[in-house]
Amino acid sequence: MKIEAITLREIHMPLVHFFETSFGRTYSRRILLITAHCDGVDGWAECVAGEDPFYSSEWAESAWPTIVRYLAPAVLGRTLGSGRECANLFARVRGHRMAKAALENAIWDAEAKQKNEPLWKLLGGTRREIPCGVSIGIQDSAEQLLDKIQIELAAGYRRIKVKVKPGWDVKVLEKIRARWPDITLSCDANSAYTLDQVEHLRSFDQFNLLMMEQPLWDDDIFYHARLQKELRTSICLDESIVSARAAAVAIETGACRIINVKVGRVGGFTEARKIHDVCQSQKIPVWCGGMLESGIGRAHNIALSTLENFRLPGDVSASKRYWKEDIIEPEVQVSPQGTIAISEAPGTGYRIKEDLIEKLTTRKETVRASA
Repeated sequence: MKIEAITLREIHMPLVHFFETSFGRTYSRRILLITAHCDGVDGWAECVAGEDPFYSSEWAESAWPTIVRYLAPAVLGRTLGSGRECANLFARVRGHRMAKAALENAIWDAEAKQKNEPLWKLLGGTRREIPCGVSIGIQDSAEQLLDKIQIELAAGYRRIKVKVKPGWDVKVLEKIRARWPDITLSCDANSAYTLDQVEHLRSFDQFNLLMMEQPLWDDDIFYHARLQKELRTSICLDESIVSARAAAVAIETGACRIINVKVGRVGGFTEARKIHDVCQSQKIPVWCGGMLESGIGRAHNIALSTLENFRLPGDVSASKRYWKEDIIEPEVQVSPQGTIAISEAPGTGYRIKEDLIEKLTTRKETVRASA
């Protein structure tokens, strides 16, 4: 599989409804798409880096030049046997995991298409359908949040996750539990708290949560281990898990009981599979988080979620929750039972709407192998 050229595109897509976390409110997405042109086959992927360096030190304006100047040249003109070879070729570049994931995952997609094999099977997946949950951002009022939860429960979603931050947490959770005492409920703080708030965080135990996601610093494992000892609620680590090694440290120190694996955040499918395997060996369940992806990134999340140890409902929800029109077809759909069926078609199983992508594109650059 010779890597002949790499195309980068930035597209702009407005969200159906704003999405707010402890970082702020998002109304639309600037999305970086990557196409790997390989022996007449195109593999597609999405860079999950945000518009600003808030969730991560990476952002769209760092990912683009990193791919063009360093990552693309590492593979252009080479003949690769598989997508997993990218990780070693990119190892010289420290960090920049979101940029690495975008290019590596595009090559995985191309490999699956060339082999006429579903991407999920190439990854080693076994599940023929995956359970789905939803992530609901901070709203203008608790009543608005309750209305949104009702809509998602009626749609069949199996787990509700709500974003929390100081001033939008305990009272909101009280209202949710008063109305739905038995639903599977979790919360995500996106690092909004500190260890000196342990007494406040201990009050979350009363809500019978599936998990509390990333309550402390984004780069921390040590203090999460101290916090977990103080809570009955299971801590789930997200931002802190940047590699299989970080996952192993978190498990060994007791920093969490659940791990969120985001393929676009950890450097690509190769590292995501290693994290999955480490967690599986230690009987730590994993689930797939979302990053407000378009259908291209969403399709990759679906493929990853077919691996055996993805035992909890992830944030891989339907396209219509986010976009008036997605850039893949068929769009991602969730059954009334809260599941997504897995396609047997080669690659991701979804067709790229290239005409729509061209209309949404605000900048584009193609880099080619040297003659």
